[in-house]
Amino acid sequence: MRMRKKKNLIPRMERCSAVLIAEPFSHRGQWRELFRPDCPLHVELGCGKGRFTAEMARQNPDVFFVAIERVPDAMVIAMERVCALGLQNVRFISCDAAQLPDIFAPGEVDRIYINFCDPWPTKRHAKRRLTYRNFLKLYRQVLRENGQIHFKTDNAPLFAFSLEEFPMAGFSLSEVTDDLHAAGPQGVMTDYEAKFHELGTPIHRCVATMEAWSEPSAPEGPAAEKTPQDTP
Repeated sequence: MRMRKKKNLIPRMERCSAVLIAEPFSHRGQWRELFRPDCPLHVELGCGKGRFTAEMARQNPDVFFVAIERVPDAMVIAMERVCALGLQNVRFISCDAAQLPDIFAPGEVDRIYINFCDPWPTKRHAKRRLTYRNFLKLYRQVLRENGQIHFKTDNAPLFAFSLEEFPMAGFSLSEVTDDLHAAGPQGVMTDYEAKFHELGTPIHRCVATMEAWSEPSAPEGPAAEKTPQDTP
């Protein structure tokens, strides 16, 4: 569902400007200088309204979070949540996932969160999924050795697709579940996740850890991309 445009967006953004990084490219390789030199650096792709962002930052005051969101009407709510809590360990930026290597230096990021991203259900749009192998290769460029991707979705076909893509880009899988909250709420939820949980929708989750890996040579001739459980 598309968010309704907010008439007072600009003044609200201005009031939260302390946590917004307008020129993220200038901080490449120096993100920790905004918080603490030796802190872990976690990046969230698509933070939405920021429930997950704010609560994770509150529970982990020694971790520096960079939250990415392209929709300003959602990001302003996330920024307001962080500011209301007085959190100093969060910054927000607006960019595309494809730009990560231009924003973060090699090995600069310890962990990436991908929560409830667009499933792009049709086969012809598979390459737009944030867990498609080409995106995973981009994440490899900024993650440290043994860095992790924490992935959650309510979309079973996307999850099945992702479980095949991660190993193809040199990530090992752990904590794989098709019903994260089966025994009760686990961890910090996003706004969407809380709604799905109330409706009884199973939440799929896994952790992908980056391993040493060499990209295999491309096969000769045309090769169809494997996209399991796609809609034509």
